[in-house]
Amino acid sequence: MGKSIANLGFLVVVGMILTQCANRGTTTGGDKDETPPVIIKSTPENFSINFDANEIKIQFDEYVKLSNLQKQLIISPPMNIEPEIVPVGTASKVITIKLFDTLQPNTTYAFNFGESIADNNEGNLFPYYKYVFSTGNYIDSLSVSGIVSDALNKDVDERVAVLLYEVDSSFHDSILYKQKPKYIAVTDSASGFSLENIKKGSYLLAALKEENPNYTYQQKTDKIAYRKQFITVPSDTAYELKLFKESIDYSFKRARQASQNKIAFGYEGDGESMLINIISDVPDGFSSVITKEIEKDTLNYWYRPALKADSLVFEVIREQSIDTAVVKIKEFESDSLVFKSLSSTLKLKDSYVISASTPLKNIDESKVRVMDKDSVFIKPKMVLNSIINSVVLDFDKTEKNSYDIQLLPGALTDFYGVANDTLNYKASTKLQSDYGNVRINISNGVYPLIVQITNDKGEVIESSLELNPSPIDFQDVSPGIYFLRAVFDTNQNGDYDTGNYLSKTQPERVSYASEPIEVRAGWDTIEEFVLAD
Repeated sequence: MGKSIANLGFLVVVGMILTQCANRGTTTGGDKDETPPVIIKSTPENFSINFDANEIKIQFDEYVKLSNLQKQLIISPPMNIEPEIVPVGTASKVITIKLFDTLQPNTTYAFNFGESIADNNEGNLFPYYKYVFSTGNYIDSLSVSGIVSDALNKDVDERVAVLLYEVDSSFHDSILYKQKPKYIAVTDSASGFSLENIKKGSYLLAALKEENPNYTYQQKTDKIAYRKQFITVPSDTAYELKLFKESIDYSFKRARQASQNKIAFGYEGDGESMLINIISDVPDGFSSVITKEIEKDTLNYWYRPALKADSLVFEVIREQSIDTAVVKIKEFESDSLVFKSLSSTLKLKDSYVISASTPLKNIDESKVRVMDKDSVFIKPKMVLNSIINSVVLDFDKTEKNSYDIQLLPGALTDFYGVANDTLNYKASTKLQSDYGNVRINISNGVYPLIVQITNDKGEVIESSLELNPSPIDFQDVSPGIYFLRAVFDTNQNGDYDTGNYLSKTQPERVSYASEPIEVRAGWDTIEEFVLAD
């Protein structure tokens, strides 16, 4: 028994020792490191003057890594030859900048790293670090600040480049298209900007949201904002720049044979007033018609009869622009007459639209029948839209009804004398209570005024041109969350007109309601829309 007690005591002691050892070996981790890295020194020193080095070293107290440097780093003024910055993809205690460009004399340069620098372990940011130097004997210290908004849309693009171009003897209006600016900054999360380390002088202030960033303006892809008057630095003014997308300048692109008797003419910009004339010799009785492709910048030139020629020559005219197009002609299959319904669920105010693959020329309304679910025949009114090559049917509709639409053979005839076979379509309406109605009362309106309901993407759901102050009623609006927008129709053409940099025109003024609106099924909503001054 004594031996057993001794053994038991030994086991207890051993257990206590093991427990203590286990406790001492347990990792608690301690507090999370939330301290950003610290710069120990820079060579040459930050804010150096008379700078003539070709390499910069920035040393930290711990390992750091660079991320998304191409997007985050802003060099102002920009360099024609991009510097090499290492490390990339690995951690290091030293960031090295190798310069290859010839530096401008008496110029202050700034490297803004944005949010690209972080410690390697916890990812603690070293935000918006700037390395600044001057090739002259002083550091420029003036600044320009402000905010960027969108001329049309409620939301503003992120990371918009704000640019300053020095107005000197070499300045010209087209400089935005050809040269990088003198100074660059990028908007912050609140769409504000601050251009710093600027020298005294006169500048063009502009902004670009670029699809492919290179700090030069590409009309086809980029948004632009600009200050019409040059600004003078120093200035205490906080500037607002409104981004807009210019209408693309018209240009004829190409002509090609698309089918046996169809030539497709592609263009950019506004082709509404384009004229297409055939120059080649054509026989007596030759005729043609032009239609537009709905979703493409293309005009289709249809002709008859077929021409036996190796090529056809056309003249494309728009205002003062005249282009000649030579189209090689090959054997193609002719287009078949095919119809497509563009709508099925209709509101009471909607039309029923049928499009055709070849140009429509004639409608025989006696061969068109519309019948509701109670077998009641309804006489439609029909209109041919030759531009989009569609036939539009209007007929009386009631809620929660269905309609059979039948086009008997010969109801529609195309440019080539081909008529339809029997066509059968169906359409329906919902209950009025499935929709909501919105009444809008305007304050501070300047007329004419275009009042719109848009979705969260800025797409127009409802629109009304108002010439005088009065309540605006939008009926049968689908339930959802929407935004109210008003366009000050300055030129009184009934459309929103964007700006143009070269012509020094700003976009028409747009005002949004401060809060979104909710449209509920079966509800009438009254909204007070106070327009911004």
